[in-house]
Amino acid sequence: MAGIMTAAACCLFFISVFMGIKIWKLKRDVFFFSDRLIRCLNDMTCGREPENIEEEGDTLWNKVYERLQKLERIWKRESAENLEEKKKMKSLISDISHQTKTPIANIKLYEEVLLDEGLDSAEAGEFLQKIRIQTEKLDFLLQSMVKMSRLETGIIEVRCMKLPLCGTLQRAVEAIVLKAEKKQIRLSVDCDEDIVVHHDTKWTEEAVFNLLDNAVKYTGREGNIEISVSVQEIFTKISIRDSGKGIALERQAEIFTRFYREPEVYDQEGIGVGLYLARKIITMQGGYIQVCSEVGKGSDFQIYLPNG
Repeated sequence: MAGIMTAAACCLFFISVFMGIKIWKLKRDVFFFSDRLIRCLNDMTCGREPENIEEEGDTLWNKVYERLQKLERIWKRESAENLEEKKKMKSLISDISHQTKTPIANIKLYEEVLLDEGLDSAEAGEFLQKIRIQTEKLDFLLQSMVKMSRLETGIIEVRCMKLPLCGTLQRAVEAIVLKAEKKQIRLSVDCDEDIVVHHDTKWTEEAVFNLLDNAVKYTGREGNIEISVSVQEIFTKISIRDSGKGIALERQAEIFTRFYREPEVYDQEGIGVGLYLARKIITMQGGYIQVCSEVGKGSDFQIYLPNG
C-alpha cells in the first residue's frame, strides 16, 4: 500500500513538474510573441521596415507577420496616394491662382481707367469690351474647372451607347464653324454615315470640339483642317489634321497636361485645359488619343474609340 502511495506521489510530482515547465514555456512564448509584435508595430508606426525573426514551419508568428506585412503595404500605398493627392491639390490651387491672376488684374485696371479718366464713349466702349473678354475668360476657366472636377471625382459618368458617329462629329463641327470662318480656314469632314460606335455622344462631342478649337487656334489664316474617320479591327479612328504650326517632339507628351500652354502661344486666347479634358473624356470611354506632329508641318490628333 505504501509503495502504491509513493508511486502515486511520484507520478503527481512529475506531472506537476511537467505542467510547471509547460506553463513556463507558454509564458515565455507569450512574452516573446508580444515583444516581437510590439517591436513590429513600433517599426510600422515610425515608418521603418518591421524586423522579422524567422521561424521554421507554419508558426503563429509567421502567420501574424505575413498579415502585418500586408497591412504595412496597404498603409504605405494609402499614404503615398494621400501624398500624391495633396501634391495634385497644391498644384491645382497654384494653377488656378496663376490662371485667374491676369484676367482679374486686367479687369481691375480697366475698371480704374473707366472710373478715374474722362473717356469719351468710344474709348469707354473699348475698355468695356476688354472687361467683357476678361470676364468671359474667367467664366470659361470656372466652367472648365467644374467639368474637370466632375469627371475626375465620378460625379459625371460617361454613358456609352451604340450610336452613329457622324451626328456627334457634325455637332462639334457646327460649334467651331464661326471661329474657322473668321480665319478663312477650310473645314472638311469625311465620315461614312453608317459608322456606329460605342460612345457617349455628348462628351465625345466635347472632346472633338476641344481638339477642333485647338486646331483653329493654332492654324494660320486660309489654312486647312481635315476630319476623317476610319473603322479598324478593334477601334474606330477619328483623325483631326491641321496645317498649323506643329508641335515639337519633346513637347508632345506635355500638351495633354492640365493648364499646359506652349511658350510661343501665350498671346493666343485659352487657358490650356482643352486637350487635358479631351484625353480624360476619351480615356473614360476605353479609348485613347495620340498626336503626330512636326514643327511647321501641322498636327494630326487621332482619337481611338472602341468599336463595341
